[in-house]
Amino acid sequence: MLAPAVADASSQDPNWWRQAVIYQVYPRSFADSDGDGIGDLPGLTGRLTHLASLGVDALWLSPFYPSELADGGYDVADFRDVDPRLGTLADFDAMVAEAHRLGLKILVDLVPNHTSDQHVWFQEALASPPGSAARARYVFRDGRGENGELPPSDWVSRFGGSAWKRVPDGQWYLHLFAPEQPDLDWTNEEVREDFRRTLRFWSDRGVDGFRIDVAHGLAKDLTEPLRDMGDNQFKGDHDLMPDGTHPHWDRDEVHEIYRDWRIVLDSYDPPRMAVAEAWVKNSRRVLYTRPDELGQAFNFEYLQAEWTAPALRKVITESLATAAAAGASATWVLSNHDVVRHASRLALPLGTDTDAWLLSDGKDPAPDLESGLRRARAATLLMLALPGASYVYQGEELGLPEVADLPAEALQDPVWENTGHTRKGRDGCRVPLPWTRGGTSYGFGPGGAWLPQPPVFGELSVAAQDGVEGSTLELYRAALRLRRELQGDESLEWLSAPDETAAEGPAADGAVADRTSEGGAAGGAAADGAAGTGTGTADLIHFRRSTGWQCLANLSDRPVSLPAGEVLLASGPLTGGQLPPDTTVWLRAAR
Repeated sequence: MLAPAVADASSQDPNWWRQAVIYQVYPRSFADSDGDGIGDLPGLTGRLTHLASLGVDALWLSPFYPSELADGGYDVADFRDVDPRLGTLADFDAMVAEAHRLGLKILVDLVPNHTSDQHVWFQEALASPPGSAARARYVFRDGRGENGELPPSDWVSRFGGSAWKRVPDGQWYLHLFAPEQPDLDWTNEEVREDFRRTLRFWSDRGVDGFRIDVAHGLAKDLTEPLRDMGDNQFKGDHDLMPDGTHPHWDRDEVHEIYRDWRIVLDSYDPPRMAVAEAWVKNSRRVLYTRPDELGQAFNFEYLQAEWTAPALRKVITESLATAAAAGASATWVLSNHDVVRHASRLALPLGTDTDAWLLSDGKDPAPDLESGLRRARAATLLMLALPGASYVYQGEELGLPEVADLPAEALQDPVWENTGHTRKGRDGCRVPLPWTRGGTSYGFGPGGAWLPQPPVFGELSVAAQDGVEGSTLELYRAALRLRRELQGDESLEWLSAPDETAAEGPAADGAVADRTSEGGAAGGAAADGAAGTGTGTADLIHFRRSTGWQCLANLSDRPVSLPAGEVLLASGPLTGGQLPPDTTVWLRAAR
């Protein structure tokens, strides 16, 4: 392995996050130190040199808290402790110390919308009568119907079925996710104070920031009678919510909560950063990024954009403009623990229903994995060239595909059962990482792995790619090293022909400029939730960053001529002065 390329992670830089590359660790699937098949904090600590050598600035830990794993750790039983299967608070402190020694910042997941049903508060609520202070921390309501036998409203869970569950005394409680995840009532001051305490607890232990799970879900319209939604339920996992009109998604009242949090986060030197997981439209997402709130939010419109220049350019233009208007930095992400890995998404035809594809065990339609990896590498180099923060999901640096053919008996995502086996869920992107070519779990740990790994993982492992010219791992290392050297301000200048529809949305002085040159026109809309690729003969993304270097991505179906200049890095082989289809290049133009 290469010697760690220690990042510039000055503990006193308050703006380190604005253009950082942050690596998401799903702890149960990263590295297992004790052979029980579950990744843990000591295993992560032992592999931090991989992240340092990769060249990322920070790592974000998905939940590592005590949990019954009804939802992969997002059902939290104690927000201020470590799951014993993953380690101890002492192990957490050791991990933070080693990360900081290597120049890596630490973000932790915070799950404020709900607790586990095993949380001491919920157990107290179940043992207390209706109307009690214990129940007031959650959303308990009487049912409808002659004997209260009907749910209080027709709200549905994101995991399928009713969002209400009845308890033995006849009342119902709200769970917008699994029944084991009862929703908290954020009008309750005790709830608010407990999360202030949690923010301080982890900040005091050296955490540099927080990723806020379901950030758009905390505030709810609980005015009686509760409002039924009929056909306007937004049942899919990744629908982008409308403008603040829903009774429990993206309500304006949620922003007062985050303004309160910002006071806590700014009490530290440097201030702790935060990033929102908010599945909302661009015009609403910007509200979460205001300086007196969280400062940053995931850009899911970019993740969902079609692999075409018009779709991507429109999203990039609008994202940069709205971020600049709010004083925030843009964010970019291609994969995470909730979506099909982009090496597989981009191997599928445009418009593929990925839920149906997973139900077919990844066979219908058959993915073009070679093309998918080529596009994934090109998409990554494009993403890393953009101004703002990039979030990388564990294993994408290895080009890992989605494990779509997991057998039903191995599935652990509650989506599978809660939807009556009509959606397979998210386990396929959570399969433990391969570190070596062989072994019982390809080096994940001394035993097996909690989800089965496919044989292809051996040749995609870290050991198989380390030091191999042209490997996806070495592409990421080279890109992140160059990105740090080339980084400029948070602007870009388009060098492909502008399209009048591409610049819709708030204007941002200096954020994006347009210059006309050869290349494809851009514009058009991204299709929500679409997977796969498009075709075109002039499908180019071409821009210049403020320090003078350029990024050119060829999304067309034919080679194009490279501009004169020095090639700094390419996502795939270049031949005869041509940029092949589905390839991205970074270059410094000839003077």
